[in-house]
This record gives sequence, structure tokens and C-alpha cells, in this order.
Amino acid sequence: MNLLSARDLSRKQIEEIFLVADSLEHQKYFQLNGRKVLGLLFEKASTRTRVSFEAAMAQLGGSSVYIDKSTSQLSRGESIADTARVLSLYLDFVAARLYRQEDLEEFAKHSKVPVINALTDVEHPTQALADVYTIRKVFGKVSGLRIAFVGDIKNNTCNSLMAVATRMGAGMALVGPKGYSPDAGFIKDARKHGKVDISNDMRKGLAGADVIYTDTFVSMGMEKQAEKRRRLFRRYIVDDRALSYAKRNCKVMHCLPAHRGEEIAANVIDGGRSIVWQQALNKLVIEKAILIYLSRNS
Repeated sequence: MNLLSARDLSRKQIEEIFLVADSLEHQKYFQLNGRKVLGLLFEKASTRTRVSFEAAMAQLGGSSVYIDKSTSQLSRGESIADTARVLSLYLDFVAARLYRQEDLEEFAKHSKVPVINALTDVEHPTQALADVYTIRKVFGKVSGLRIAFVGDIKNNTCNSLMAVATRMGAGMALVGPKGYSPDAGFIKDARKHGKVDISNDMRKGLAGADVIYTDTFVSMGMEKQAEKRRRLFRRYIVDDRALSYAKRNCKVMHCLPAHRGEEIAANVIDGGRSIVWQQALNKLVIEKAILIYLSRNS
């Protein structure tokens, strides 16, 4: 079994992963069956995803090997297929953080061990699982909640969050510039499972929101568009005014890294409604749960 897309998961599978995570909450160290080795094949820079996966494997009694694509033979023309075949001989899992979803899928096609999407330009399923798990821990439920994603609603995190949240019974509000919308396929998939509203109006989009979620306006690989994107999204900063449109007890989330004063105000991310640091911690918990779940189901 692989984890390439949040859309591949059923509600039952998500709940099973969350149950494993619950069992780890008060058990920091847990032994996988045998000493396992995780390969981290990374094309994109990372802080939280790399460190949390390395810590996860260490706490599970295994180890990890970091493979920087730029210093591997991939940078000299070795095919993704051959790389997958070889790494499968050495490793028990591979978490790949690549630009192209197609490259991830090509790797998984030729891998004999489970492959985990640790982020591509299209999806970020491990982040979405950690996010929805955090919401479940904070609210005691997911079903019936309204989650508002603000700003760059076309990005990979939003795509995966829509898939996981709606499968778990939440509604989504996507709040971004007029005419700016995620890929129709992700919206169609999410609407099979729950309600998805799209709005360019902050007051309307955030009305009744239990959770306000935002992400950087300038994702990796988009640095040349930085000023253009900042102008496009500047009206969508999550600040005190934005909070006033949502429920009084709403919580604020951000997958990090954050740019205070750009997509989120400093007093909001550091304030009493923020659950950002709990969200960050749960990346580690969920990644351990994913590794255990895959080891049991592969």
C-alpha cells in the first residue's frame, strides 16, 4: 500500500490511522515489527517534514536515510524507475518530497516498498492528515465543522485538506481572489463527500467558520512570482478583522513556515486562538501512525 494522494483514502482508512495515532499519544516510543529503514528522497527543501519523519523512525526503533535528489544519480540522468527499483532493495519505506506528482507516481509504480507522498506540487496528504487529526483532538469531532481555507486556495495543502476534511464530515469554505479556484477535479471529489463553498469575500467566506486555515502566499518554486502573488492575496491576511467574521471560539491553523504580517498577523499566530504548534507536533504523531499503518497493511 502507498500513500500518494489524500483522495486514495477512505473515511475508514483515515479513522484507522487516527486510532493508531491516539494509541501513540501517551506512548512516545513504539517498536515496529523489526528494525525498519525509511528513505527520505527529497527534491524540495524541508524543516518540519524531514525532521518529523526522521524523529518518527527513531522513536519507532528504526532509522532513516536522507537522499538529496540534487546529489543523487537522479541529477545525472538516472531514471526514476531505476532509482525506485534500487532503493526498494535497501529500504522498507520511501517518503518522497518532489515537485511533480507524476514523478512520485512513476517512482511508486516501480517501487516494491510503500511510498509516501511527503509533498508534491499537487498534494500534501501527510499534512492534511495531521491537520484534521488536530481538529479532531481540539473539537472532539470533525463532522459538522466548517473549515475555512484562506488565501492561496489552489495550493497542494488545500487540495489534500479538502479531501480529508470532507471525508470526515466537515464542510469547507475556500476564500480567495475572484476567479481563483482549485482544480475542478479536487472540488468535484470533495463535493462527493461534503459541502464546499468558494468565495472571494472574507466576511461571507468566514461566516460560521470553526477553523480558519492559511498558508504561505509564495510556495516553493514560485519565488519569481513573489510580488505578484503578494499583491493578489494581500486582502486575505488572517488578522483580528478576519477573526471577527468567524465564530467567537474559532481556531487558527497554519502548516508553516509562516510569514508574520503577510498571510497571518503575528498576534494571531501567537495568540490564544492559534493551534499551530499543536498542529506541528501532530505531524510527528501522524507520521508515526502512517508508518505503522503501512507496515501492517503492505
